[in-house]
Amino acid sequence: MSNDYKSPQFKKLLDSLQQQSWELELIISGFAIFGLFTAYDPLKTAMMNAQNEQQIYSFIVHFIAYIACSILLFNLLLHVILRGLWIGALGLRYVSGDIEFENLKYSEKFKSYLKKRIVSFDRYIANLENYCSVLFAISFLLIFYVLALTCVILTLTLVANFIIGNDALPGWISKGVGIPLMIFLCLGMLITLVDFLTQGLLKRNKWVAKVYFPIYWVFSFLTLSFLYRPLIYNFLDNRFGKRLILLLTPIYFIILLVTSIEYRNSNFLDKERNSSEQFANKENYFDLLINDEDYPGELVIPSKVITTSYLQVFMPFSEGLENRVFAFDSTLVPEKDRRGLTSTIEFNSDWSDKIKTQRQKDSIRKHFLKVVNAIYSFQIDTLELDGEFLVTTNIKDQLGFETVLNLNGVDEGKHLLQLKRKKKEEEKDTVSLITESIPFWLFREK
Repeated sequence: MSNDYKSPQFKKLLDSLQQQSWELELIISGFAIFGLFTAYDPLKTAMMNAQNEQQIYSFIVHFIAYIACSILLFNLLLHVILRGLWIGALGLRYVSGDIEFENLKYSEKFKSYLKKRIVSFDRYIANLENYCSVLFAISFLLIFYVLALTCVILTLTLVANFIIGNDALPGWISKGVGIPLMIFLCLGMLITLVDFLTQGLLKRNKWVAKVYFPIYWVFSFLTLSFLYRPLIYNFLDNRFGKRLILLLTPIYFIILLVTSIEYRNSNFLDKERNSSEQFANKENYFDLLINDEDYPGELVIPSKVITTSYLQVFMPFSEGLENRVFAFDSTLVPEKDRRGLTSTIEFNSDWSDKIKTQRQKDSIRKHFLKVVNAIYSFQIDTLELDGEFLVTTNIKDQLGFETVLNLNGVDEGKHLLQLKRKKKEEEKDTVSLITESIPFWLFREK
């Protein structure tokens, strides 16, 4: 059949599909809800993993995907409930017809009030149909909004990293082009947001519209709005659609507020404290990290109860740890920081700071590990211990440093393991800080 949108046959096809769209809605909603429930926990786990490892870019992407998944789940579940109510109302209408207010034998006051509020059962069914159809369309439109926000954030990040923060570019390009471009993107994002929240206010005035149009044109590509623009304006020219959007917005904030509420049953105790002499947080014990969303803290030991004459210690790697190494030994600071977003496609295998051979790379890594060992040491109660770290990964495939401490000189009973870190002050003096404290019991197997 011809897909000419002006032809009568095509309009007739659309009218026919429109009448039967509820079947497609339920099928798509069912598959989508199943897929979203399947993806919900892995997304949450990946988001927490990125947060734990201080991977800001990965965290932003997974956080936005997690929010999109949550919004879509809520909307589609609400859609299925309302569509089920609509189907039930149709079945009841087949059996009972319209509402006969006279048969209820109510007083005139209640009868007139109910007639005014309900009007008819057919109107109720029509309203349910409208809510279901509009809600289904909004659900997927919101995903495009989340995608648009992601694209804008990624654009800002790419400009900051690959133009402003790119040492390989001349200063007149990195600063002269990058900074004005960043200002334009930030202002454009704010102006576009104002236009979005006011539902096109900046497009109504003739002179404001002329100034706003170039910004609108650029951000139509950055936000991929050319993919869903007809949906937006079809909502905006419909009073019912705009009313539903305004109704859903506070509902999302209410859900966010409700899900943040928790009951506190103690004035002094809570389970989110860091480990100390009085408290043991499960993030510091490997045998308690049993769920996918459980990730180790800054220092981890096998268990609260140690039954061997040695203590295995793991310290996860992070960008903050590398920064502390750079602050302690400035000779390790590379000419170009390779951290951040990068591509797996390599056009040049040479490192940009002129470290070319594998022997040079291994030498730098060996020196890096030597500095880590010089910075960090351990103390069990009052006993000072040095740990010879090596680079490895833990059971969750997390990169870090591992060492084994000798407990032969430690008596049985309760003890406190402390991680000590050396830090250079501005006066070049070195001070020692206690960064982690983990309680444990030592009872050797007989």
